[in-house]
Amino acid sequence: MKRSNRLVALTNFFVENPRKHTQFPYFVDLLNTTKASISEDMDIIDSVFQSEGLGFLKRTTGAAGGVMFIPESSKQKNMQFIDTLCKELEDPIRILPGGYLYMSDLLGDPKMVREIGRIFASAFSHLNIDVVVTVATKGIPLAYAVASFLDVPVVIVRRDPKVTEGSSVSINYVSGSSRKIQTMVLPKRSLWEGANVCIIDDFMKAGGTINGIVNLLDEFNANVTSIGVLAEADDEEEERVVEDYTSLVKISNVNIKEKSIEVHAGNLIK
Repeated sequence: MKRSNRLVALTNFFVENPRKHTQFPYFVDLLNTTKASISEDMDIIDSVFQSEGLGFLKRTTGAAGGVMFIPESSKQKNMQFIDTLCKELEDPIRILPGGYLYMSDLLGDPKMVREIGRIFASAFSHLNIDVVVTVATKGIPLAYAVASFLDVPVVIVRRDPKVTEGSSVSINYVSGSSRKIQTMVLPKRSLWEGANVCIIDDFMKAGGTINGIVNLLDEFNANVTSIGVLAEADDEEEERVVEDYTSLVKISNVNIKEKSIEVHAGNLIK
């Protein structure tokens, strides 16, 4: 196989299998070439990945030596994407009753969701995450996007138990925005004790829902290593019950009467 063909095949493998450790003999057999040629090919791919701000190849030596693609998003790419996202969200036609914004179209855009997933996965890649947790329903596409780059499963917290999921653990929590007592449940088989969890959600006001998820995960003795939210509202910062989190954008000064919105970069860009 020509080098140009090998480069395409290898690049496709790494993109389709992020964070998967693969030993060099696998590539030697797959591409019918030598270990030295594979090593040179990987030097080229790694250089391009890094120059384009897409990630890097992590190589290990020894008997179990191999390579793994670590997806990342550069700070410059993050800033460009978040700036575009802010402009999208500042459209006054997005204003909904209660100061919320219509974001379903963005959460339904595969390219947009994939890039959000890449950014969060890049921010949390050093945390040895075992599973991504979200609450039904709007956070689900974001959670799957993040999990695809971290190569981990997704667990969905629901408001009501499902017969098909077996016995569940449930808790009551106080919603941060409505101050109402609500319920959330998680099947007992969803998590194992000591799992490192990343919580992903689409929108956070006071943080009552995320705080509820944290309390639910305590019942499983899980470790919450990170919390990522697409958008946060700063009108309830004084009453916020979640402190350690990462946001992409911050929504402020939502004026329903004058139909104006201010959207800024979240705390990811610092």
